[in-house]
Amino acid sequence: MLAISGLESCPAASAATVRNNGEALRGDDGARNMATLVTNIESVNTESSSSDVDIIQIDDIQCSPRTVHPYSNGIISKNETGTSVNNVTRASSSPVTNVSKPFTGPRFRLIHEGEIQICRLNHTRTIVSKIMNSRYLRRWESHRIVLGKTEIHSTLPVGMMETAIPYSSIEDVHIISRWDAGQKFCIRITIQDGSLLLQAHNSHLRDQWLHSICWKKHMYKCENVLKNARRPEVLVKEIKNMIDLSLTTPIQDASVFQFPLDLVSNLLQENADFITRVAHENIIVALTPLLENNYPTQEICGFFSKHCKNSPRSSIVIELFTPVVMRIMKHNTDFGKYPRMRGFVQEYIQALNCQNDGFNVVQNFVRSMHGPSSTCPHPRVLPNMVAVCLAAIYTCYEDKRNAMQSNTTIILDKQEWEMKLLCYIGILETLSSYSDWRLVLGSLLQPIPFPNDALAHELFTSKMKPVLQNIAEDDHCDVHQTILGIRDGKEGWFHVYTPGSLACDDEGKLWGAMLNSLIHCCCKRKKFLNGLNKMVGPIMLLALRENEAAMEVLCAMLEFDVVESNDMKMQMVTTLQSTNVGKRMYAQLCERQIALRELQQKGGPKKLTLPSKSTDADLAKMLSSGSFGNLECLSLAFTHVTSACANDLIKLPSLRYLNLWSTQFGDAGLQMISEYLQKLQVLNLCETPVTDKSLICLSALKNLRKLNLNSTSLSALTFEGLKTKLPALQECDVRYTDAWSL
Repeated sequence: MLAISGLESCPAASAATVRNNGEALRGDDGARNMATLVTNIESVNTESSSSDVDIIQIDDIQCSPRTVHPYSNGIISKNETGTSVNNVTRASSSPVTNVSKPFTGPRFRLIHEGEIQICRLNHTRTIVSKIMNSRYLRRWESHRIVLGKTEIHSTLPVGMMETAIPYSSIEDVHIISRWDAGQKFCIRITIQDGSLLLQAHNSHLRDQWLHSICWKKHMYKCENVLKNARRPEVLVKEIKNMIDLSLTTPIQDASVFQFPLDLVSNLLQENADFITRVAHENIIVALTPLLENNYPTQEICGFFSKHCKNSPRSSIVIELFTPVVMRIMKHNTDFGKYPRMRGFVQEYIQALNCQNDGFNVVQNFVRSMHGPSSTCPHPRVLPNMVAVCLAAIYTCYEDKRNAMQSNTTIILDKQEWEMKLLCYIGILETLSSYSDWRLVLGSLLQPIPFPNDALAHELFTSKMKPVLQNIAEDDHCDVHQTILGIRDGKEGWFHVYTPGSLACDDEGKLWGAMLNSLIHCCCKRKKFLNGLNKMVGPIMLLALRENEAAMEVLCAMLEFDVVESNDMKMQMVTTLQSTNVGKRMYAQLCERQIALRELQQKGGPKKLTLPSKSTDADLAKMLSSGSFGNLECLSLAFTHVTSACANDLIKLPSLRYLNLWSTQFGDAGLQMISEYLQKLQVLNLCETPVTDKSLICLSALKNLRKLNLNSTSLSALTFEGLKTKLPALQECDVRYTDAWSL
C-alpha cells in the first residue's frame, strides 16, 4: 500500500477525496491516476491549516471523538488510541469561575532530561521535499534532550538539535499515529518553520514526554503572562488559570504545586500596591486548593496575615484559612526558620478571637485540633501550638515595653492588648485540660519560658494558675514533677508561686496543691526535703492554716532529720501542735521514731531470706516483730515486693547485701534506697523493671562493690557514667542490656 504525505490535518471533506483516490490507486490504472492524486494532494495541503509533512496510511484516516486535553492551550482531538487528528481549538480566555477537578487518569513523573530519538522536518510545499521527508527516507538521531526553563535543547548541540527550541516558538505539541507494525510511538512538536518528531520506546514514555513538554511550556507561558499583568482582574484570572492547570495536569511532581505558589509569592511581593480588596479575596480563594497538600510560602503567609488583620470577620478566615492552619499545626514546622508562617497562625487566632463569643471560638478550634478521642493523633499539634502561644505572649510584653518608652510614638490599646494576652493564656489552659498533652506541655513550660515582665504582671500570673494547677494535680509523677526546676539549682513554677512571692495572690492555695502532689508521690525523699530548708517559713504558715500537706512535710523533715537548727526544729514542733491534725501527725511521728529505735537496736539476725511470693506487707510485718539492728544481708529474690517496701528497707542501718532478683522493685524504690543505704556493698537488681531514671542514682552508693543489672533497661550511656562514679565497683553484670556489647 502506498503512503501519502500531508494529510494528517486535512478537513473531513478532503479526507474523503483522498480515500477515493486511494481506491483508484488500487486498480489496474494506478499509474494513469498518479497525476490526479498528486494534484489532489497539493490541493489538500493548500486548504489545510497546517503544513504537516507526516506520513500516514490512507486507511488510518478516520473520524474520532474529541477529548479535552488537560492543558489550557487548546483542545486536541484524539481517537481512542490517542492518535491526534490535529483539530485544535484555542481555549476561551474567560476567567475560571469554578475549581477544576483533580486529574484522575494515569500519572507521570516530570522529565527534566532524557535520551530519545529525534527527527526534524522542514515544512515545504514541493513534492521533492515531501518525498525526502517520507517515512522511508527519514533520518533519526539519538539525543539527550533537556527540558529547560525557557527552551528545549540537547546536551550535545549538533545535527538536528544544533539550535535550541524556545517554548515561545512552539505552536503545538501532540501525539501522532504510528505508521506500521513497528509501533513507533511519536510526538510532534510543531514550530514555525517545521516539526520536531520525538520517538519513544512505548506509549507510557511517549505520554510522559508529551505531558512534561506541555507542563514546561505552560510554566514558561504563565510566568511571562503573570509578570506582565498590571490590572488586578487580569492578574486574578491568570492566577486562577495557572492553578487550575496545576490541579488538572497528569504530571506528578512537587514542582507542579510549588511552582504556582512560588510564582504567586513573587507577584504578591511585587504588586502589593495595586491589588484591590476584591482581588485580594479572589487570590486567596484561588490558592486554597493548592494549600490542601502544600505549605504556604513566606510571602503568601504574609498575604494571608494581612487579610486576617484587615478583615478578621471575613468568611474566608474560617472557611478557607482553617484547613490551611490545621495543616501547618499538624506537621513539623520550623517557626524559627519561617516566622511569617507563625505570624499567620497568630493573626488567624486573633481573627477568631474577634468573632462573636471569640474566646469560645478559639477554644473550640483548639479542641478540634485535639480531636474527640482521648489521645490526639497528631503529635506535632501541641508543640506547634505552644510555640505560637509563647511567641505571641513574648511579643505582647515586648510591645508593652516599647510603648512605655518615652521616645516612641507607639500607642498601646490596653483593652485590645489584654484581650490578646488572655486569648493565648486561654489556649494554654485548654491544652492543659487534656491528660495526654500535660506531660509535653509541662516539659515545655518547665524552664519558665516567659519574660520577667510577665512573671511580675499580676494579670499574667493570675491567669496562668489554672494551667499550672492542671499540671500539678495530674496523677502521673512525670507530669507533676515538671512544676519543679528543670535541673538542680534552677527554680521552677513551685518556687515562683511560693507564699509571700509576687505571683502568690491566693494565700498559698495553688502552692499547697503543688506541695500535696509532690509529697504524696515521688518527692517524699531526703533530696527533695533538703531543698525545702529555704521554704520552712511558708510551709509553717500553711500548716498554721491547717494545710495537711504542709503538716506532712514538717513531719517528714523532722523524721528524716534534714533540719540542723534545734531552734527551728522546736518551732516546727510548736507549729504542728497548734492544730488538732498537726498534733495527731506529730504523735504518729513520735510512735514511728520509738519503733525505729527499737528496730535499730543491736541484736537480731545478720541474714534474712523471705519466702517466695512474700509481699510488701509480709516484709513490714517481719521487720516490726523485733530488733534488726545487726541485719547485714537481706534476700527478697523471687518475692512480690514492690517499690513500696523501700520505706522499710531504709530503716536498716547495717544493711550491706540486698537481693531483689525478679521482683517488681522499680525506679521509685531504687531512688529512695540510693539516698539512705550508704553502706550497701552488693546489690542484685536482675530482671527488675528499673530504668536509667533511677539507675543513675546508684552513683551515690560509693561503697558498692558488686552490682547485677542483668536483663534491665540499662543503657550504654548510663553504664559508662556509673563506672566513672563508683570507684569501689569491682564486678557488674550487664548481660542482656544495651550496655552488654561494651
